[in-house]
Amino acid sequence: MSRIGKLPVIIPTGVTVTIAVGNEVTVKGPKGTLSRKLSPDMTIAQEEGKLTVTRPNDLKRFKALHGLTRTLINNMVVGVTEGYIKRLEINGTGYRAAKAGNKLTLNLGYSHPIEMTDPEGIESTVDGTTKIAISGIDKEKVGQYAANIREKRPPEPYKGKGIKYENEYIRRKAGKAGKK
Repeated sequence: MSRIGKLPVIIPTGVTVTIAVGNEVTVKGPKGTLSRKLSPDMTIAQEEGKLTVTRPNDLKRFKALHGLTRTLINNMVVGVTEGYIKRLEINGTGYRAAKAGNKLTLNLGYSHPIEMTDPEGIESTVDGTTKIAISGIDKEKVGQYAANIREKRPPEPYKGKGIKYENEYIRRKAGKAGKK
């Protein structure tokens, strides 16, 4: 039995979950609404403020889908109640970020500034000039937008310059050895 898949998803007060034909799950909460089509092989049951996911048999494919389906539903419930935040830090001389409307402008040592538009449902904020916070209700979209921003200048191992996640550790390398 899947350790994650067998856990019930607890539905907090103020959140409504509807399961349509073909496992189309819609979650409505105080922060918004999320909808996702999940695998029709899994059986999703709702009873007394809890959702349970069961699989038809123990084939490897169904074992993999069991935990995934439960986690996707849980992420939707957490998203509409609390939301998700990813924080990025910019390190490097002259590297900075600015926000104007829904456009994020990054100066990362290139000959031109990089402009990025916030996707629908995602909001980015800049604290000072070196900290970026991306927030939204869809965990997948928040993580993807943060990865797209980090991709513009990933941290390098010699000086640590670039964009990194707040809790990311950069393994540093020793510089070039001098002649003896």
